[in-house]
Amino acid sequence: MKLLAIGDAFIPADVMREGLSSLTSLGVDIEVREWKHDSIEALQKDNLIVEIKGPEAITIEDDLFRGIEEFDILIVQFVPLSKRIIEKAKKLKLIGVLRGGTENIDLNATSQYQIDVLNTPGRNARAVAEFTLGVILSEVRNIARSHASLKEGVWQKDFPNSQGIPELNEKTVGIIGYGNIGKLLASYLNALGCKILIYDEYTEDLPNYCKQVDMDTLLQQSDIISLHLRLTKETHHFISRKEIRKMKSTAVIINTARSGLIDEKALVQSLKNGELMGAALDVFDHEPLSADSEIAKLDNVTITPHIAGSTIDAFRQSPKQMANYIVKKMKGEKLTNYVNIS
Repeated sequence: MKLLAIGDAFIPADVMREGLSSLTSLGVDIEVREWKHDSIEALQKDNLIVEIKGPEAITIEDDLFRGIEEFDILIVQFVPLSKRIIEKAKKLKLIGVLRGGTENIDLNATSQYQIDVLNTPGRNARAVAEFTLGVILSEVRNIARSHASLKEGVWQKDFPNSQGIPELNEKTVGIIGYGNIGKLLASYLNALGCKILIYDEYTEDLPNYCKQVDMDTLLQQSDIISLHLRLTKETHHFISRKEIRKMKSTAVIINTARSGLIDEKALVQSLKNGELMGAALDVFDHEPLSADSEIAKLDNVTITPHIAGSTIDAFRQSPKQMANYIVKKMKGEKLTNYVNIS
């Protein structure tokens, strides 16, 4: 059995090879290649295009997939797999995606050619949840703004929220999306004494420190709102002008998930007008942010360059995690992370 793994700037070839090495004892012949970019930023730019427009949006050099018809298993992280590639892979029976999202895979083509697809749910959930807690504290307590001012030689103690800087204890935090990230974040916030509201149409299994509510209740009652949804046609602009108008004027909104979940123009206007106290954003409609970005000019935002999930632990563990899934599949054990199954 032959396996082709394609690494990238986040999971380089040596890390990929080491992570999948346990499969060799089962007779799997592993070949590792790498999708090359000049920088992490260049990879992120290509990935954003693929997430918005699909796997056909980026042209991949043919050499990356040379001999694809000889492989039984294909492992990728960000490299797009279009129908053209998939239909060439005559022997392919399994695609493993080293992240939760599968926007880079033509799933219709995998179904057509009876190829199973496994993802890696929650592989960076802890990284994103910890980061989200960090930017919540940074925004409401002005940590990043204070740091930036001191670096410029300014002893600043006056901020847009100076009249209402809160402690998190007993504040209400609304979490939209109670998946792997939302669950971890809720546990962290519970330890800080927060009241936690959850909006998620797909789960009812909540711990006693969380309360499930409808969307309007969450928007109206929350002091802090954090988004943890997948970006789909249904969730695009999940937070728009209409939703923002229902929030408290003292509320802070957090997005470490996908930029398209929030109507960015509506958010910027609301922050300018003082309709919201602040925001913390790790994702943007156009990345990297341009020098004249309206968001960068606001004094009531904390902004970071799409780094919430980027920890060495998250990236290094995902090939090992996928290898474990493949071992279980080969042994006939039940798996719950099939994106689609032939």
